Amino acid sequence: MAVDERNFRSAYYEKVGFKSVEEKKSLEILLKEKTLDRVKLKQFCLRFSVPSVYRNLVWKVLLDIIPPHVNCHPFVMDQRRQECKNMIHSLHVMRVVDSTMSKPQLMYAMYLLQTKKLRFSVNLRVENGFTQIVQSLQQFFEDDADLYWLAKCLYANTQRFKQDIPKLIEATNALLEKEDSTLYKHLKKCEIINDFLIERWFDSSFAGLLKETALARIWDKLCGGSCSILVFVVIILLTNQRHKLLRCTDSRNAMECISNLPEETAEIIANKAIEMWQQHGSPLTVHDKPKPANT
Repeated sequence: MAVDERNFRSAYYEKVGFKSVEEKKSLEILLKEKTLDRVKLKQFCLRFSVPSVYRNLVWKVLLDIIPPHVNCHPFVMDQRRQECKNMIHSLHVMRVVDSTMSKPQLMYAMYLLQTKKLRFSVNLRVENGFTQIVQSLQQFFEDDADLYWLAKCLYANTQRFKQDIPKLIEATNALLEKEDSTLYKHLKKCEIINDFLIERWFDSSFAGLLKETALARIWDKLCGGSCSILVFVVIILLTNQRHKLLRCTDSRNAMECISNLPEETAEIIANKAIEMWQQHGSPLTVHDKPKPANT
């Protein structure tokens, strides 16, 4: 009876967004090792949501910003901070950035410089997937070095599954038609949700669309190696707002309906998307050997 009660409580806490003591303790045990096990940390991210107090460390290890060897963390992060300072200095010397730029815009310029994609013709003030990710991450991380490297590597994650996007979009359309054919036909008939829009959502991993607390739980799965979680976020997002979308006749009205969703609604979408992803066998696209953060 005690086992049943514990399982019931664990399931209840999971639904309302709280982690069980057992899950937190299991992560703490993993993080006490002198050499962190990336495979086990990935598995944790795929099975559970990472407690916010440990998210910075776990994401940085999984995204290869810092190595698994704990003793090296201070030195490596000092080097990362120095690299950020050097990039900012270079951008100011080249007069690519100035004091009027927002932090997301500055960091986008840093990203372009570091990846050798910086061109003087690039408009740094136009919002894009990278700047949206920075904007969302600002709610969690105050250290600018942490903010830049996490944004850079999360965005690089989305770029690594670019070749899978056509298949992900195809899977999204097929699953939406199966789950809610009426909504699917209406969206297609009125050209409300198209492949280009879905690709934009994938490019930013829903930053700027869902509130940050919900995003973090989705991004746990991305850091764990599953890009297919994004498919289920689209499905739940659209079906959750179906009553509004069925009244829309163009994409502009539709975007107004699904933008600025309340935090509670975003949490419901994240919870149901993860649940649906799990029901479909938690399909994975795992990158066992992440690219180094400085490439």
